[in-house]
Parts: sequence; C-alpha cells; structure tokens
Amino acid sequence: MTLAVISMTAYSQDVFGKWVTEAGDGNVEIYENNGKVYGKLIWLKQGPETKDTHNPDAALQSRKLIGVNLLSGLTKKGDKYEGGKVYDPKSGKTYNCSIWLDGKNLKVRGFLGIFHSTQTWKRK
Repeated sequence: MTLAVISMTAYSQDVFGKWVTEAGDGNVEIYENNGKVYGKLIWLKQGPETKDTHNPDAALQSRKLIGVNLLSGLTKKGDKYEGGKVYDPKSGKTYNCSIWLDGKNLKVRGFLGIFHSTQTWKRK
C-alpha cells in the first residue's frame, strides 16, 4: 500500500497525463515519444467531429482536431519543458512553447519574441 501511495505522489508531480484546458473546452494528454514531450487533443466540448478549420494549411483544414498534437517537441530543462511548439486551433497559429508544474496545475506558455501568454491547465 505504501508503494502505491508513493507512486501516485510521484505521478501527481509529473507533467504526463490528462489535462483540462484553461477554458474547459478541451482535454489534452501529455506523453513522451523518443525523448520529446507532446500533448494531443483527446476531447473537445464542440464534439469529436470538430475540424481544424483555422489551420493555415488548406490541406489540414478538413482534419479532425481530436488526435492533433497541440504541444510538440518539448525537452526537459530543469523544472521546465522547453524548446517546443504549441498550436492554437482557435486561431490556426503556432507559437514557441514551454510548460511547467505550478503546484497541482500545469502552466502552458506560448510566446513570440518578448510577447507571451500563459494558461493554467488542471489535471483531469
């Protein structure tokens, strides 16, 4: 029983797992693949048939958003994961990105030059 409690405590202090976006309109699963960290959209309030209509690539505008990596290419540097990208399906824009834990929450920062915006995601 003690081992299970330790495992759950370690898990709760990791970025991996399922997160609810700040607006509550989507769920993202964060995972690792080949040493990089990604976050794919696994649920949308608008429904599973929602398309990527704002994507600047016309060929991708008909794809379903479920399964799309919103976070990609992050690597661990200290307490943060940096050097990746975040895709905003509401605008179709992609930004540089870093993520980190802030207590029980996940901070997701997208930035372009000196300008940035940070969201707080909650664990699902």
